[in-house]
Amino acid sequence: MTHSPEAPAAIGPYSQAVRAGDTLYLSGQIGLDPRTMQLAEGIDAQIERVFANLEAVARAAGLGLPQTVRMTVYLTDLA
Repeated sequence: MTHSPEAPAAIGPYSQAVRAGDTLYLSGQIGLDPRTMQLAEGIDAQIERVFANLEAVARAAGLGLPQTVRMTVYLTDLA
């Protein structure tokens, strides 16, 4: 399992990322600021925060987003 304090802690029974051989599987992220645990304000800020969180977790595993092979994005309006 991979963990970065620069991304929000996993809530529930999962981890931020899991390595299987040479592949790193990252869990989904929402636009939470890991320092305040508050949702970023506005969709643009939330998108930037999600990618910053993903980058932090990838970095903790010695990788970065440029090594990404596949990404799936789900957009949901919780309102």
